[in-house]
Amino acid sequence: MSNLKMKEAALIYLDRSGGLQKFIDDCKSYHDSKQSYAVFRFNILINPSDVVELDAELGNYILHQPLKAAQVFQSVCFIAIKTLSLIGQLQTETQINIVLKLTHLPPLPSYVLDLCKFPLDYTSQRFYMMQGIVIALTTVTKYTQGARFLCSNEACPLSEGFQYIRVHVPGATESATVRNDFLCNLCASSLQEDRKFRVLGDKQIVEVVTSKALRAFQGYSNSQTFRFQSFTIFLRDELVNKMNVGNEYKIIGIPTCVKTSQTAICIEANSITFCSPKVSSGISDNFRCLLSLTSSSCWKFTAILANIFASHIVPPGTYNLLKLCLLMSLVQTSDRKKELEDCLDILIITCDTLLVDRLLNFSINLVPRGIRHPVSSEIFPTLSRNKCGTGAASIQAGSALLAKGGICFIGDLSSHKKDKLEQLQTVLESRSITVYIPGKKFGEDMDQQMTFPVQCSFWSFFDMDPSSRRNAQKINTLIGQMECSSIPANLVEAFGLLINCNESSPCNPFLPTVQHTLKKAIDPKGLLYVASKQSTTEDFEKLLAFAKNLNVEFSLEAEKIIHGYYLASRRIRTDSICGSKLSSSALKYLVSLSEAHARLSLRNNVLKEDVLIAALLFETSLTLKYGATVFCVAPNALFPFELCNEEYLEQRDVYLTQCQQQLHQFIGTFGPGTIILSSDE
Repeated sequence: MSNLKMKEAALIYLDRSGGLQKFIDDCKSYHDSKQSYAVFRFNILINPSDVVELDAELGNYILHQPLKAAQVFQSVCFIAIKTLSLIGQLQTETQINIVLKLTHLPPLPSYVLDLCKFPLDYTSQRFYMMQGIVIALTTVTKYTQGARFLCSNEACPLSEGFQYIRVHVPGATESATVRNDFLCNLCASSLQEDRKFRVLGDKQIVEVVTSKALRAFQGYSNSQTFRFQSFTIFLRDELVNKMNVGNEYKIIGIPTCVKTSQTAICIEANSITFCSPKVSSGISDNFRCLLSLTSSSCWKFTAILANIFASHIVPPGTYNLLKLCLLMSLVQTSDRKKELEDCLDILIITCDTLLVDRLLNFSINLVPRGIRHPVSSEIFPTLSRNKCGTGAASIQAGSALLAKGGICFIGDLSSHKKDKLEQLQTVLESRSITVYIPGKKFGEDMDQQMTFPVQCSFWSFFDMDPSSRRNAQKINTLIGQMECSSIPANLVEAFGLLINCNESSPCNPFLPTVQHTLKKAIDPKGLLYVASKQSTTEDFEKLLAFAKNLNVEFSLEAEKIIHGYYLASRRIRTDSICGSKLSSSALKYLVSLSEAHARLSLRNNVLKEDVLIAALLFETSLTLKYGATVFCVAPNALFPFELCNEEYLEQRDVYLTQCQQQLHQFIGTFGPGTIILSSDE
């Protein structure tokens, strides 16, 4: 009676939810087809909340005994087909393969599978919800969705018909569906497969880790220990190719334990949902007050941010140019939709690699997808054989794809081999990486290739050792140009920003850094500056989380200035032999820099003041690469004075206003056809 009641409830649910009409439409497709079928597969969408409200017992069956619940719906669907004559060729109930697709699970801890916690229950064959980031995926292969078997004894009544139908169930291997040792229940003779009725489906295997695991790739950890383990997701049929490397998803599925060369916890996916990152609602009171106090200027707020940023690593007032660039690169790590042109790649020339390494390592921890590339692993995707026994090609993500929508810090550029640097240059120029899959090696007839967009910003540095500096003084003839002979010139050009961070540069006085290092050695946990107490790491995390999701638009004036500067700069750096020294991506970098400064200023409009900062940064980088031009920008143009008090901030504003006038003159002289309007006009 209980089973009959559940069947009635299932039929009522299908009728109320619209599932019955969809089922009838699917039956019509089978009925109209001229092909002969042994198995008829139907997907039924289930809302557990609605089912529980209708019939608690059926709802409990669906959540905790999904295989038995599928049999209830199978019986209902078979009766419906026979009663309404929906499919003429259907003979037995076993020919119907029902797949229940859940919309969600109850938001309770018992339905969440967290691989960071023990014990793990993967034997109950019920639905769980898990969340994770894709770190590897295979090519699409085939599996047996269903098969027809016949008794080998011709005298047996079961040597014909559709009594022996085997279909794939969650957790089953290929041999559980198709093999040669099945016996007839009636005469005990062996069963033989009728191969012309075998139904094949698509299968893809995806490897996922919890987002907490990214802490292991951020190069920073506190005293709290943690553990993580990847788990394998089996995607079948309509779910194939629905997951992309580097994205985070919520997966509803049934855990199983697959015994291969190494025992692995696997999940048969039932449904997947892309996880949209949470958007920050605001900034701290300290920064809100600071923004209000500096509202009269478009430059003061970001200057103060750069001045006090990472004060526990470098003293305030030092490395301001680098810190401003890091903050601008961080706010371009948009959670909404990471556009390829948003990326701000930074290459740093330094003789104090330890300090720069600490500063960059601290900075990547301020965003969710800040990845420090481990030396022992690969930056870009690699190819291997899948470990679950399928033999399919598995593509491992690499640090760059894991840093999707964030920062990939690859450390010292000189520590990478020549072929990896060439690959990095190609990626910086194309913003994509292609993996070639040889067919013969992985049992396929044809070679394949898969292309992945690289949607992160790259940070790196290289050591300007004493011998290089001596050679630079001897070799260089162009004013302001840095000698970078240890790094391929094309690779240096591929980075959007080249920054000089040596102790001899005007922005980085040597003595304060030495004093800071000595004080930290005496008191490692002490807060040495007022700025460290007033603006905490959490304050900067909230600021970046809020700023990077701001939608910004260019004002007409800013748009004209940025195009004018680009055309003028391209004109003066073009010769008849080598052509233009500006890459095709130069305009994109200028746009991205302007947007970044506007976001860091917590504005929705890109103004001419933002374009000035972008132009000064970009011109400083070009000067280091190719030498100075008629638009001569000082190395410390963005921070010409030590920011001790309000007076020095005012002096900086006056200086930048003069730079803006020089920029307009430069555009007017070398950018013909570009009209720069004044604010009044």
